[in-house]
Amino acid sequence: MGAAPSAVGTSGTASQGDMVHSLQELRRSASLATKVFVQRDYSDGTTCQFQTKFPPELESRIERQLFEETVKTLNGFYAEAEKIGGSSYLEGCLACATAYFIFLCMETHYEKVLKKISKYIQDQNEKIYAPRGLLLTDPLERGMRVIEISIYEDRCSSGSSSSGSSSSSSGGGGGGAGGR
Repeated sequence: MGAAPSAVGTSGTASQGDMVHSLQELRRSASLATKVFVQRDYSDGTTCQFQTKFPPELESRIERQLFEETVKTLNGFYAEAEKIGGSSYLEGCLACATAYFIFLCMETHYEKVLKKISKYIQDQNEKIYAPRGLLLTDPLERGMRVIEISIYEDRCSSGSSSSGSSSSSSGGGGGGAGGR
């Protein structure tokens, strides 16, 4: 795990191209060990929110507080996106009046918040998750069902994480040959 932070950009003024390059570097320099899925929380109905329960697979990778802060922030963004206010009402009225052609010219409030969420996830990956060998996947890419967290192992290390994960080792036989 010592080489992973140096492979990822540590500069606070990294450009968009550097961020993409750093995340691609993580995928190239490390092999995918496993994936963790944070499920949707339906305790308050069907609003989009995710469980803040800390996955035990991340115990040695990231502090519980950082993980919970990320999920709570995402939950806040999704609540903001689904909030119905004056602008949402106006968007609906304009959509009906223009036979929905207005959406060819403007973004809805929901789309704007989804872009903000994607930017936040990219920022979290660059600053917090990638240096720890983790990678968040935007829930939008998984049908808003889960937050997927990929756990990468440094290829240079010879088994630095030996914590028994017998349940996740059953399907990892051909990961190296069929990678992207």
